Amino acid sequence: MNNPVQNVRSLVSEAEWEARVNLAACYRLVAHFGMSDLIYNHITCHVPGAEGEFLINPYGMLYEEITASCLVKINLAGDILLNPNPTYGINQAGYVIHSAIHGARADVDCVIHTHTRAGMAVSALECGLLPIAQTNMRFGKVAYHDYEGVAVDVDERERLVADLGSSDVMILRNHGLLTCGPSVAEAFNTMYWLENACKVQLDALACNAALIVPPQKVIEKTANQFEPHVRRPYGIMEWPAMLRLLDRRDTSYRD
Repeated sequence: MNNPVQNVRSLVSEAEWEARVNLAACYRLVAHFGMSDLIYNHITCHVPGAEGEFLINPYGMLYEEITASCLVKINLAGDILLNPNPTYGINQAGYVIHSAIHGARADVDCVIHTHTRAGMAVSALECGLLPIAQTNMRFGKVAYHDYEGVAVDVDERERLVADLGSSDVMILRNHGLLTCGPSVAEAFNTMYWLENACKVQLDALACNAALIVPPQKVIEKTANQFEPHVRRPYGIMEWPAMLRLLDRRDTSYRD
């Protein structure tokens, strides 16, 4: 009987296989930290050395089931280039959102979209994300995109890209959260802390007490201190530790 893992690995470059392992790890980490949504939502990464091609999850699998070999390779036109298990297709909303960003942002390798309870709650607040804690102040450049319904219409891509601009963080109003970055490691780290920032805000608002908001000058200074030109990009140093965490629990994401 053919081994699907060996079959996929023999069909792709070593660079693509490494990207697949990192992306599968990201899916597992999102599940581990409670940010998954059954079989829904999507994380993608660019296929190294292939313009306009990216990897996405097979629609129907839990995040905790994702492996390097099961990821589906598609292009910006939505054509499926490699699907190791044709039983599963791809999520149309995932294609629309992720193809928009991969097609417009050459600096982006990975895009993550979630529907967490905290993320959806903040997305419904008129005030958006508030700079009320150091974690929140990391996100000095948050983009917002108004809700247009389930993102299955291709013509929404233009507005998604326009609203995102050059930011790596976007709150989809009445919907959820989106982060992107020049690597899987950086995009995951951004999402992890964005999720925590949303939780901090909801906890503070639930106290029904006056909030302390630092002066704008301090907020801007703090946001600048988190910028990658000031320090090592967040996510790079942490990624090996994240992989060790997964390896202690289940190494099957590498298959």
